[in-house]
Amino acid sequence: MLERPRGGERALLLHVLFPGENDEREEFEELARAAAVDTVAQMQARRERPDAKFFIGSGKVAELAGLCREHHVEVVVVDHDLSPAQERNL
Repeated sequence: MLERPRGGERALLLHVLFPGENDEREEFEELARAAAVDTVAQMQARRERPDAKFFIGSGKVAELAGLCREHHVEVVVVDHDLSPAQERNL
């Protein structure tokens, strides 16, 4: 028998905005809520283009790590597709 958690996972929502994109943060938050994640923190980043290694800049990676430790985050939900290497590096 498969055991499922009773509540949602403790999540940090990472919203990245690129030039020319609409800010769809509210829709992103609603999708996370519908997926039953427990949003305990949010972070926003603006980029001209994705960073090849981390998708976000190294300064934001340090900020992300600090927020994850502070809020005991179990999963980071990003509003863009990441490459396998970016997922691994983050």
